[in-house]
Amino acid sequence: MYRVLGGAMERAGLAVTDTVSEDRGDGVLMLIQSSVSPVVIAGPFVRELDEGLGEYAQEVNEDHTVRLRMALHQGLATDDEHGWSGDAVNTTCRIVDAQPLRDVLAAAPSARMAFAVSDELHRAVIRHGHRGIDPAAYVPFDLTTKHGETISTWITVPGYPAPPGLPAPAAEPPCDHETLPDAAERQSTAADRPSVVQHAQTVQGDQVAGSKSVTVHNTGNVRL
Repeated sequence: MYRVLGGAMERAGLAVTDTVSEDRGDGVLMLIQSSVSPVVIAGPFVRELDEGLGEYAQEVNEDHTVRLRMALHQGLATDDEHGWSGDAVNTTCRIVDAQPLRDVLAAAPSARMAFAVSDELHRAVIRHGHRGIDPAAYVPFDLTTKHGETISTWITVPGYPAPPGLPAPAAEPPCDHETLPDAAERQSTAADRPSVVQHAQTVQGDQVAGSKSVTVHNTGNVRL
């Protein structure tokens, strides 16, 4: 796992000095400096990690292949003699350990990893589609923790158009208090008003001071 992670970091341009890792037995908690764009993590790093897992699978037999669950969140974290802690760390660990993410990976036998991001990361990074990120491949899902907390997340599986194994969203009920205009009425109404197309997009980033402002990720679970 560490060999694949190290290779993916190097190929994605992540410096060792930009990260701090904490071994979690069957996984690793990675804390990444806020100076590193989360676009690099969700884009190049995830692609290189998936490819690295594929290369490793070709070197070993099926019993020794590695499949990872990975979660990405951002926020503040602090360290002491017992390790790293903070709400961002807790949220990331809960996402990567959630049953729906496990179900997705189990339902995708040819996949090498399943990747989940918090709703904050999706709104700030994923939905803009930078660095080859495909927003259409992410599906929203609410995770309920053992403490009863609901965490809005988005899940994707590299190599799949959409993550399998998630329950289908409930269909929206029909609108029964409105009557849709017929085609002739819509055409007449459209002809009476000017054609205006507007598009606005704002991307804003903040760097928060503190003991350490990080992007928190979790592998193999991998927690970033």
